[in-house]
Amino acid sequence: MSEKFDFCAHGRKVLEIEIAALQQISQYINGCFTQACELILSSHGKVIVMGMGKSGHIGNKIAATLASTGTPSFFVHPGEASHGDLGMIEKGDVVLAISNSGEAGEILSLLPVIKRLGIPLISVTGKPESSMAKFSQVHLQITVAAEACPLNLAPTSSTTATLAMGDALAIALMEARGFTANDFALSHPGGALGRKLLLRIADVMHTGDLLPIINEAATIKDALLEVSRKGLGMTAVVNSEQQLTGIFTDGDLRRLLDKRVDIHNTAIGDVMGRNPSTIEANVLAAEGLKLMEDNKINGLLITENGQLVGALNMHDLLKAGVM
Repeated sequence: MSEKFDFCAHGRKVLEIEIAALQQISQYINGCFTQACELILSSHGKVIVMGMGKSGHIGNKIAATLASTGTPSFFVHPGEASHGDLGMIEKGDVVLAISNSGEAGEILSLLPVIKRLGIPLISVTGKPESSMAKFSQVHLQITVAAEACPLNLAPTSSTTATLAMGDALAIALMEARGFTANDFALSHPGGALGRKLLLRIADVMHTGDLLPIINEAATIKDALLEVSRKGLGMTAVVNSEQQLTGIFTDGDLRRLLDKRVDIHNTAIGDVMGRNPSTIEANVLAAEGLKLMEDNKINGLLITENGQLVGALNMHDLLKAGVM
């Protein structure tokens, strides 16, 4: 290999070829694509994705994308299907079979059984005249001019085109179903998006004995002790009827000390912050984060029907993975 081999130039060439392939397959988003979407939407089962070799790897990803966007789906290896896994496929399902040549023997051997079970077949191939294409109810074409491999052997452009076609199918179905961000979060409860879209203020707020609260007649010193005990950097201030009237934070304390206010004899009601930012317990935690960011504050008080029920700070949201 020459010391002056231009890796970047060859890498860019691959991307150019694959971009051209994607532009080429846009013509195949046509009536057949609509038929495939309608067939899947009208089915009462799952989308069973099949593929051998590199097509199988792409099929795995397509199945995962379908499943996470509202279309129940999983991948079945054609070789394993011939040895018992075909039992996973039931009436009401739809098979999405992938093969660039359309002649994958492992898939072709399954087609008579699939047909006998009355299961619709959508094929994804680069050859509309292939056996798989002819056998299927709907054929999605992914013909590309050339692979990015200089030998025109390693699946590159064709697998990229197949993956893009699978994404187009999944997202078109997602939008047709009216699939929302909350629906997405329900299938991703362990991820960052799930935490942001499912976690509510009530799940992370401090309540009961952990809630910092003091009467407005108490002294600044008493408020300071409450802030220190509860560790939220603030305390809610209430009147004799337990109605929320204000908030006192460690930032407020620093400003008072600069003014040399008597913390032993001054009532907290005289120096507290009035009209504190509040939020309801059933609101998404992500909305609480936005409220704190917008108002440049580190804590929030939580109310229900005007009554104080909890408190939280930025650290609670950080610990919960909301930020």
